[in-house]
Amino acid sequence: MSKKAVQDKYAPNSICFGCGPANKEGLQIKSYRTDDGLEMEFECDEKHQAFPGIINGGIIGALLDCHGNWTAAMAIMDRNGLDAPQCTVTAQYEVKLKRPTPLGPTLKLQSRILALQDDRAEVIIELKADGKTCATGRGLFVAVEEGHPAYHRWH
Repeated sequence: MSKKAVQDKYAPNSICFGCGPANKEGLQIKSYRTDDGLEMEFECDEKHQAFPGIINGGIIGALLDCHGNWTAAMAIMDRNGLDAPQCTVTAQYEVKLKRPTPLGPTLKLQSRILALQDDRAEVIIELKADGKTCATGRGLFVAVEEGHPAYHRWH
């Protein structure tokens, strides 16, 4: 994954806890385009644990949410022929914790679009550790218009 992360390319000043490059205390996830969505890898730290050796479900939720949001933003941008993504926000998302997510292995997330409209996308995300699915997510992400508090958050 040597290409530039979508977060770094389109929102270098974002302070989002999950995906903001400018939030030094955040997770700073890096998502990369694939043929049918986005992919990312994440290395958890000891501070991300719920109990010894197992990653906190809230951290897993943040990874799925932000990665899914960027998947939607890229798909909406492509659909509408834009040069940069509109700011998207989470309208709804769910997380299914399938098995404990271990501390140690690199977490690998892949996402793809389930449904796409001009201003919204439904996304499915899978999180794996050591090749095993530990969590899945599904979300609805919506492009916001001027006047919404998040409208300029990526600029």
